[in-house]
Amino acid sequence: MIDKRMKSIADAVAGIKDGDVLLVGGFGTSGRPAELMQGVLELGARDLTIVANNATIGQDVVGDLMRAGRIRKMVCSFPRGLQGKTIFDELYAAGKIELELVPQGTLAERIRAGAAGIGGFFTRTGAGTRLAEGKETRNIDGQEYVFEKPLRGDAALIKALKGDRWGNLVYHRGARINNPVMAGAAPLAIAQVSEVVELGALDPEHIVTPANFIDRLVEVRP
Repeated sequence: MIDKRMKSIADAVAGIKDGDVLLVGGFGTSGRPAELMQGVLELGARDLTIVANNATIGQDVVGDLMRAGRIRKMVCSFPRGLQGKTIFDELYAAGKIELELVPQGTLAERIRAGAAGIGGFFTRTGAGTRLAEGKETRNIDGQEYVFEKPLRGDAALIKALKGDRWGNLVYHRGARINNPVMAGAAPLAIAQVSEVVELGALDPEHIVTPANFIDRLVEVRP
Protein backbone atom coordinates (compact mmCIF):
# COMPACT_ATOMS: atom_id res chain seq x y z
CA MET A 1 0.00 0.00 0.00
CA ILE A 2 1.40 3.37 -1.00
CA ASP A 3 1.39 5.75 1.95
CA LYS A 4 3.78 8.70 1.90
CA ARG A 5 2.54 10.26 5.15
CA MET A 6 5.17 11.04 7.76
CA LYS A 7 4.37 11.04 11.47
CA SER A 8 6.21 14.30 12.17
CA ILE A 9 8.08 17.22 10.64
CA ALA A 10 11.31 15.68 11.94
CA ASP A 11 10.59 12.47 10.04
CA ALA A 12 9.71 14.46 6.92
CA VAL A 13 13.03 16.33 6.76
CA ALA A 14 15.21 13.45 7.92
CA GLY A 15 18.20 12.93 5.65
CA ILE A 16 18.69 16.57 4.66
CA LYS A 17 22.38 17.10 5.24
CA ASP A 18 25.14 19.70 5.35
CA GLY A 19 25.81 21.31 1.98
CA ASP A 20 22.44 20.44 0.42
CA VAL A 21 20.66 22.66 -2.09
CA LEU A 22 17.06 23.18 -0.96
CA LEU A 23 14.33 24.37 -3.30
CA VAL A 24 11.80 26.29 -1.22
CA GLY A 25 8.42 27.13 -2.77
CA GLY A 26 6.16 30.12 -2.34
CA PHE A 27 6.11 33.88 -2.84
CA GLY A 28 7.13 35.81 0.25
CA THR A 29 5.37 34.01 3.09
CA SER A 30 2.50 32.84 0.85
CA GLY A 31 2.96 29.20 0.01
CA ARG A 32 6.26 28.97 1.85
CA PRO A 33 6.67 25.70 3.80
CA ALA A 34 7.59 27.41 7.07
CA GLU A 35 7.11 24.35 9.26
CA LEU A 36 9.37 22.24 7.06
CA MET A 37 11.99 24.98 7.19
CA GLN A 38 11.65 25.02 10.98
CA GLY A 39 12.32 21.30 10.86
CA VAL A 40 15.49 21.95 8.86
CA LEU A 41 16.56 24.50 11.48
CA GLU A 42 16.01 21.99 14.29
CA LEU A 43 17.74 19.26 12.26
CA GLY A 44 20.95 21.29 12.40
CA ALA A 45 21.97 21.04 8.73
CA ARG A 46 24.56 23.66 7.79
CA ASP A 47 26.23 25.15 4.71
CA LEU A 48 22.90 25.14 2.87
CA THR A 49 22.04 26.75 -0.45
CA ILE A 50 18.45 27.99 -0.54
CA VAL A 51 16.70 28.51 -3.87
CA ALA A 52 13.57 30.58 -3.34
CA ASN A 53 11.65 33.51 -4.75
CA ASN A 54 12.49 35.63 -1.68
CA ALA A 55 15.36 35.52 0.76
CA THR A 56 13.75 36.59 4.03
CA ILE A 57 11.36 39.23 5.32
CA GLY A 58 13.51 39.34 8.43
CA GLN A 59 11.12 37.83 10.96
CA ASP A 60 10.67 34.34 9.54
CA VAL A 61 12.26 30.93 9.77
CA VAL A 62 14.63 31.60 6.85
CA GLY A 63 15.87 34.62 8.78
CA ASP A 64 16.33 32.33 11.79
CA LEU A 65 18.39 29.96 9.64
CA MET A 66 20.54 32.90 8.57
CA ARG A 67 21.03 34.07 12.15
CA ALA A 68 22.10 30.55 13.09
CA GLY A 69 24.73 30.61 10.33
CA ARG A 70 23.15 27.68 8.50
CA ILE A 71 22.80 29.24 5.02
CA ARG A 72 25.86 29.63 2.83
CA LYS A 73 24.16 30.95 -0.30
CA MET A 74 20.82 32.37 -1.46
CA VAL A 75 19.62 31.97 -5.05
CA CYS A 76 16.60 34.25 -5.31
CA SER A 77 14.81 37.10 -7.06
CA PHE A 78 14.12 39.28 -4.04
CA PRO A 79 16.95 39.25 -1.49
CA ARG A 80 15.66 42.26 0.45
CA GLY A 81 12.48 42.63 2.48
CA LEU A 82 9.85 45.28 1.92
CA GLN A 83 10.15 46.66 5.44
CA GLY A 84 13.74 47.83 5.52
CA LYS A 85 16.97 46.15 6.49
CA THR A 86 16.95 42.42 7.27
CA ILE A 87 19.42 39.89 8.62
CA PHE A 88 20.29 39.05 5.00
CA ASP A 89 21.49 42.64 4.39
CA GLU A 90 23.71 42.46 7.46
CA LEU A 91 25.23 39.10 6.54
CA TYR A 92 25.72 40.02 2.90
CA ALA A 93 27.41 43.31 3.77
CA ALA A 94 29.75 41.41 6.10
CA GLY A 95 30.57 38.84 3.40
CA LYS A 96 29.02 36.02 5.42
CA ILE A 97 26.47 34.89 2.86
CA GLU A 98 26.59 34.54 -0.92
CA LEU A 99 23.93 35.74 -3.35
CA GLU A 100 23.02 34.66 -6.84
CA LEU A 101 20.43 37.16 -8.04
CA VAL A 102 18.06 35.71 -10.66
CA PRO A 103 15.11 37.55 -12.28
CA GLN A 104 11.81 36.04 -11.17
CA GLY A 105 10.73 34.61 -14.52
CA THR A 106 14.22 33.30 -15.20
CA LEU A 107 14.30 31.62 -11.80
CA ALA A 108 11.04 29.80 -12.47
CA GLU A 109 12.18 28.75 -15.94
CA ARG A 110 15.57 27.53 -14.71
CA ILE A 111 13.79 25.33 -12.16
CA ARG A 112 11.36 24.12 -14.84
CA ALA A 113 14.32 23.28 -17.06
CA GLY A 114 15.86 21.32 -14.22
CA ALA A 115 12.63 19.40 -13.73
CA ALA A 116 12.23 18.70 -17.45
CA GLY A 117 15.81 17.62 -18.08
CA ILE A 118 16.48 20.58 -20.38
CA GLY A 119 20.13 21.62 -20.61
CA GLY A 120 19.42 25.35 -20.53
CA PHE A 121 17.80 28.12 -22.55
CA PHE A 122 18.38 31.56 -24.02
CA THR A 123 16.44 34.54 -22.70
CA ARG A 124 16.50 38.28 -23.29
CA THR A 125 16.01 38.96 -19.59
CA GLY A 126 19.26 40.25 -18.12
CA ALA A 127 21.02 40.58 -21.47
CA GLY A 128 23.35 43.57 -21.53
CA THR A 129 23.35 43.89 -17.73
CA ARG A 130 25.66 42.73 -14.94
CA LEU A 131 23.48 39.63 -14.57
CA ALA A 132 24.83 38.43 -17.91
CA GLU A 133 28.50 38.76 -16.97
CA GLY A 134 30.39 35.51 -17.52
CA LYS A 135 27.49 33.87 -19.35
CA GLU A 136 27.20 32.84 -22.97
CA THR A 137 25.29 35.30 -25.14
CA ARG A 138 23.87 34.94 -28.63
CA ASN A 139 22.31 37.27 -31.18
CA ILE A 140 18.96 35.86 -32.29
CA ASP A 141 16.94 37.80 -34.88
CA GLY A 142 18.83 40.97 -34.04
CA GLN A 143 18.29 40.70 -30.27
CA GLU A 144 20.85 39.79 -27.64
CA TYR A 145 20.03 36.74 -25.53
CA VAL A 146 21.80 35.26 -22.51
CA PHE A 147 22.13 31.55 -21.78
CA GLU A 148 20.76 30.33 -18.44
CA LYS A 149 21.50 26.91 -16.95
CA PRO A 150 18.90 24.70 -15.27
CA LEU A 151 18.46 24.65 -11.50
CA ARG A 152 18.06 21.46 -9.48
CA GLY A 153 18.17 20.77 -5.77
CA ASP A 154 18.92 17.93 -3.40
CA ALA A 155 15.49 18.35 -1.83
CA ALA A 156 12.37 20.37 -2.59
CA LEU A 157 10.23 21.70 0.25
CA ILE A 158 6.63 22.17 -0.89
CA LYS A 159 3.52 23.66 0.70
CA ALA A 160 0.07 22.72 -0.55
CA LEU A 161 -3.49 23.05 0.69
CA LYS A 162 -4.55 19.40 0.59
CA GLY A 163 -3.03 16.06 -0.27
CA ASP A 164 -3.86 12.37 -0.13
CA ARG A 165 -1.67 9.55 1.15
CA TRP A 166 -0.37 8.90 -2.35
CA GLY A 167 0.98 12.46 -2.54
CA ASN A 168 -1.46 14.11 -4.97
CA LEU A 169 -1.59 17.84 -4.16
CA VAL A 170 -3.89 20.82 -4.65
CA TYR A 171 -2.98 24.42 -3.79
CA HIS A 172 -4.67 27.62 -2.70
CA ARG A 173 -4.46 30.29 -5.40
CA GLY A 174 -1.13 32.16 -5.51
CA ALA A 175 0.39 29.95 -2.83
CA ARG A 176 1.26 27.51 -5.61
CA ILE A 177 3.97 29.83 -7.00
CA ASN A 178 7.10 27.73 -7.68
CA ASN A 179 5.85 24.84 -5.54
CA PRO A 180 4.64 22.54 -8.35
CA VAL A 181 7.67 22.99 -10.59
CA MET A 182 10.10 22.54 -7.70
CA ALA A 183 8.55 19.15 -6.94
CA GLY A 184 10.06 17.81 -10.14
CA ALA A 185 13.46 19.43 -9.79
CA ALA A 186 14.86 17.44 -6.85
CA PRO A 187 15.26 13.73 -6.11
CA LEU A 188 13.53 14.22 -2.75
CA ALA A 189 10.27 16.20 -2.69
CA ILE A 190 8.71 16.82 0.73
CA ALA A 191 5.25 18.38 0.99
CA GLN A 192 3.45 19.87 3.94
CA VAL A 193 -0.33 20.16 3.61
CA SER A 194 -3.03 21.72 5.77
CA GLU A 195 -5.15 18.59 5.42
CA VAL A 196 -4.67 14.99 4.34
CA VAL A 197 -7.83 13.74 2.68
CA GLU A 198 -9.03 10.29 1.69
CA LEU A 199 -8.12 8.81 -1.66
CA GLY A 200 -10.65 9.96 -4.25
CA ALA A 201 -11.58 13.12 -2.35
CA LEU A 202 -9.49 15.31 -4.66
CA ASP A 203 -11.03 16.11 -8.02
CA PRO A 204 -8.55 14.73 -10.59
CA GLU A 205 -9.10 17.86 -12.68
CA HIS A 206 -7.92 20.01 -9.76
CA ILE A 207 -4.76 18.07 -8.87
CA VAL A 208 -1.78 20.28 -9.74
CA THR A 209 1.08 18.09 -8.51
CA PRO A 210 0.59 14.38 -9.25
CA ALA A 211 1.66 11.86 -6.64
CA ASN A 212 4.62 10.56 -8.61
CA PHE A 213 6.50 13.84 -7.93
CA ILE A 214 6.10 13.65 -4.12
CA ASP A 215 8.15 11.40 -1.84
CA ARG A 216 7.01 12.47 1.65
CA LEU A 217 3.87 14.13 2.99
CA VAL A 218 3.19 15.62 6.40
CA GLU A 219 0.03 17.25 7.70
CA VAL A 220 0.39 20.65 9.37
CA ARG A 221 -2.95 21.88 10.62
CA PRO A 222 -3.39 25.70 10.45
